[in-house]
Amino acid sequence: MKRIPVLLLILAPVLAIAQQLQSPNGSFELQFQLDNGSPTYQLNLNEETIVAKSKLGFELKDMQSLRSGFILKEEGTRSFDETWEPVWGETKTIKNTYNELLVQLEQPTTKRLLNIRFRLFDDGLGFRYEFPEQPNLTHFVIKEEQTEFAMTGDHKTFWIPGDYDTQEYDYTTSKLSEVSSLMQKAVTPNASQTPFSKTGVQTALMMKTDSGTFINIHEAALIAYSCMHLDVNETNFTLTSHLTPDAVGNKGYMQAPRNTPWRTVIASKNAGDILLSNITLNLNEPTDYQDVSWIKPVKYIGVWWEMITGKSSWAYTDIPSVKLGKTNFSDTKPNGKHAANNQHVKEYIDFAAEHGFDQVLVEGWNEGWEDWFGKSKDYVFDFITPYPDFDVVELRDYAKSKNVKLMMHHETSGSIRNYERHMDKAYQFMVNNNYNSVKSGYVGDIIPRGEYHYGQWAVNHYLYALKKAADYKIMVNAHEAVRPTGLSRTYPNLIGNESARGTEYEAFGGSNPDHTTILPFTRLIGGPMDYTPGIFEPDVSKYNPQNNSWVNTTIARQLALYVTLYSPLQMAADLPETYNKHLDAFQFIKDVALDWEASLVLEAEPGDFVTYARKEKGSNNWFIGRTNDEEPRTSKIAFDFLDDDKKYIATIYSDAKDAHYKKNPKAYDIKKYRVSSSSKLSQYCAPGGGYAISILEVTDSSQLKGLKRL
Repeated sequence: MKRIPVLLLILAPVLAIAQQLQSPNGSFELQFQLDNGSPTYQLNLNEETIVAKSKLGFELKDMQSLRSGFILKEEGTRSFDETWEPVWGETKTIKNTYNELLVQLEQPTTKRLLNIRFRLFDDGLGFRYEFPEQPNLTHFVIKEEQTEFAMTGDHKTFWIPGDYDTQEYDYTTSKLSEVSSLMQKAVTPNASQTPFSKTGVQTALMMKTDSGTFINIHEAALIAYSCMHLDVNETNFTLTSHLTPDAVGNKGYMQAPRNTPWRTVIASKNAGDILLSNITLNLNEPTDYQDVSWIKPVKYIGVWWEMITGKSSWAYTDIPSVKLGKTNFSDTKPNGKHAANNQHVKEYIDFAAEHGFDQVLVEGWNEGWEDWFGKSKDYVFDFITPYPDFDVVELRDYAKSKNVKLMMHHETSGSIRNYERHMDKAYQFMVNNNYNSVKSGYVGDIIPRGEYHYGQWAVNHYLYALKKAADYKIMVNAHEAVRPTGLSRTYPNLIGNESARGTEYEAFGGSNPDHTTILPFTRLIGGPMDYTPGIFEPDVSKYNPQNNSWVNTTIARQLALYVTLYSPLQMAADLPETYNKHLDAFQFIKDVALDWEASLVLEAEPGDFVTYARKEKGSNNWFIGRTNDEEPRTSKIAFDFLDDDKKYIATIYSDAKDAHYKKNPKAYDIKKYRVSSSSKLSQYCAPGGGYAISILEVTDSSQLKGLKRL
């Protein structure tokens, strides 16, 4: 990992109560001020106010608040410039350049100290609170963080309900002033959910002003702290932080010296700049690991979608109650629907080997699935004991003979304490049986009861599990955990998260057609998502006649998602027998890269469309993806990002003229062209559709014979 830092530090006592800071290119300006002893800030972009004067501070439990009565003790500024290389990512290198302001505040009446550190980048702002070591503020409890983001108008907003337990909602698009009136409709059923306010929304929050400026608010480096939500004042459009509480209502337990996570504001006139911002990653610390050679991107298939649709089951039997270590599953009657059996898993392994996939995820392999959910069981799984029809050693050796790995599945059913009790044995079991990656899950309410998925206690657990996995050189893909905040820079074995409404909801009634045009601007700001795309059969009843759900997409758009929804962990989620009917389209999933040299946004408008072009790391191949909402549109792009001196073949996987996500989702065209840096494309995108393009470098000119130029 290469870093080239350049530092300049100035620290001196001052008497002034107002400070200004500019971004390196001068486009952003931060103004910090003590307003009658209350800390405030304002953010401008090219003389346009992005965040109007907003208050900062804390309410503490059984203590005087940290919101007012401050004097400025000292201030310091510095500049920083480095280039670093992520272990995996959307680009090979990342530029980290900012100007920083550190204000050191003192509350004379209590003799307590509070520092606020601002970092201003060319694409936005990050700031955090710092509690230095001091005699008068050591151990304390946060009642509420009172960070404001005062918007300058009734912005168009892409939001999901504020909730302590889930982000698995469809996005609502509305004005800020309309949130409360739409909240009841926005809160749809989930396995565990705790919405907290009619005006509460979650980050990353995406907005667009009437003047066309895009604003994104999120947080970075969420460690040992509660997840932040935002509460909307529908009258003055101020957003105020709202932390997830614990079982007794406290928001955080602190011991100085301590820092909070960073609060981030990304803004631009160009929507693509929001998508390409690296602020979230840059505000995290460099990787914590000396050796990262074991961390590799993964393309996988899995015994999963057939259970999600209801065709098969996780459980081995249909008995209503089991007890681990006491129930003898060899004496029970199999239900005949258990998918994680030796013969069936071998079929998946064969398919993975034939088509060059790295791993096969198998869910439902271990004892306990008969009464795993909704029973508030503490000892629900042990993560090492298979059902009678799943032979760990046999399948391990069979997969190894095919140069394929099995991917472990650890569902906790929210019983975090139980998982931690078994974690070392579970990870060692993985190592012993040639597993190097795990999909963990936290479905249902958290145990200990009363805790929430996004509270400080659970946040501490997710990081504990991640770091413990690293001890065993295991990569983690956590589902239902807190949404990511760039921690994959520090802990790059976090190769995936769900933490949003993924493909599974297409089998639970469907998601809105515009969902995948919003996710890049919201959930993916914090890190990659295991969205599990690649569904080629939209009619779920074909798998399960009792399930009438419909996947709101065309096949062409499913291909595009491998490019538009970035992740170093990508699943081909549909069933092998379905892919065998469309092997021509399946070729794109086989070809598309997982790790990128460079990424470009060719077109973008949240809620409408997103078009990415990405260059494969270590090659001259490019891949393009376009995801479209429910409106028919024409995408117009240029190929001027290609090298002038190279020749390429472009394979375009597009919607057919009569394609439609409801009426004709399987209608697609595949065409090949000769392309160069001067090529241009005007491509029709069906409702709920899109397109995908592989652009492969040609070294043998004979391959170009008979191909038309684009």
